[in-house]
Amino acid sequence: MTATTPPAGFSPSPSRRQLNGISEIRTFFRTNQQPIYFVGPTAFNLLGIDRWVRNFQYIAYYDSWDGQHPRVFAPENRPYVEFESSEQINNYLLRDAEVREHLRRRGGVPMIAMVFFDEETEQICRELGYNLILPPDSLRRRLDSKIVTTQLGNEAGAPSAPNVLGEAASYAELVALATAAELGSDLVVQTPYGDSGKTTFFITSERDWDSCAAELIGQQLKVMRRINNKAAAVEACITRHGTIVGPFMTDLTGYPELTPYKGGWCGNDLFPEALSETDRATAISLVRKLGSRLAQEGYKGFLEIDVLVDLDTGAVYLGELNPRISGVSSMTNVTAGAYADVPLFLFHLLEFMDVDYMIDVEEINERWRELAAVDVWSQLIMKEPGDAVERILAAPRTGAWHLTDGGTLTFDRVSNDWHEITGENEAFFMRVYPPGDFRFHGADLGILVTKGRMQTADGLTDRCRRYIEGIRAHYQSEVVPDVPAVMPIAYVK
Repeated sequence: MTATTPPAGFSPSPSRRQLNGISEIRTFFRTNQQPIYFVGPTAFNLLGIDRWVRNFQYIAYYDSWDGQHPRVFAPENRPYVEFESSEQINNYLLRDAEVREHLRRRGGVPMIAMVFFDEETEQICRELGYNLILPPDSLRRRLDSKIVTTQLGNEAGAPSAPNVLGEAASYAELVALATAAELGSDLVVQTPYGDSGKTTFFITSERDWDSCAAELIGQQLKVMRRINNKAAAVEACITRHGTIVGPFMTDLTGYPELTPYKGGWCGNDLFPEALSETDRATAISLVRKLGSRLAQEGYKGFLEIDVLVDLDTGAVYLGELNPRISGVSSMTNVTAGAYADVPLFLFHLLEFMDVDYMIDVEEINERWRELAAVDVWSQLIMKEPGDAVERILAAPRTGAWHLTDGGTLTFDRVSNDWHEITGENEAFFMRVYPPGDFRFHGADLGILVTKGRMQTADGLTDRCRRYIEGIRAHYQSEVVPDVPAVMPIAYVK
């Protein structure tokens, strides 16, 4: 493998080990002595990375395996807390006495990764002597803005769909903005922060404006021409040698069987035709351009990017940026590219570990582009669509499940992750809430990962519906007369 020349100003420390190529990187992680932890409400996002990285563990609030996963730790004493965000759950875990004792017993300076964090997380890690292996919260929050993403993408030569940035206090002002930018009257309007399923508004009339005006007035807005598009999600990793781009996958959004939120993300399909060869090449170029621009801002490591293909013109546009580990990491890290080299997340680890390494980014990106022609995976993010609050009496077990020829879904065996799934009639289900907890509007019930596609141009496949119906059939619950204050766990991308 030909090594990429390090960027100007980079000089290896004489005391640091240098890894040359994928083979040495793979060996390095297989013999790793540094304790590394993923902290989260569940172990979902990076589940399976422990297959690649020795001394990698998961610290979770909800133990989906009821103590049977050898590398998942959850505190036993969990008093009722009205969490309002995943950040609060993560901060609670870091401060928890059982968690702190577990990390102390294992020794070393813990390296901590997570999806959602904030300034408080950074302060906790400083106080406890933990190494938070993520870009600074201040940088992440700035880049998380859809407005900033658009501006940086334009500077990098990775444009968004035709748009204009500005503010509007009335429908007339919105129309004036759109008219000046020649966007027409069929508009898509986004606010800077939040899940696109909840902060994206489709406006064609003053009535549409009135229905969401309270969400838009006083905000900086991204006003776009509505295009007939196909969306694809991809994760990438910004390294000192360039940006490595993972496989592209389509989103499942808004299906009422899976989510109560119109436009809400509820799964993904990863398959060769997610993008054409031409569109994939263009999209990879856009992602790498944006990656280079983000690197100038000081960002490094993992991120997720959405791209849009205009089906009428063939143009490929930058969509949104999620500067974090994301909800599609589960599929990125199990692809043929991951097994040919190493999972994408391991390049993130290299950027934060005391090690120098040399890789050929061009070669890796080319090989992963070619291997995209053989991968087919899918996942369902199953939320509770009903309005009632019910106490769970029985819930499907975490592990491997089998779909019979007759369409019945049965539990097959306990399993630590989905990496051993090989066929379309077997799936891995990871439960979130155990018996005794609650199901409620928007609650994350679990995640199902399998081979094959869950969605076509006509909607959910019949097999997908059998999986959904099969999992739901294994829940038993009772209505709660005195409704407690509860908050869904966020699996926002």
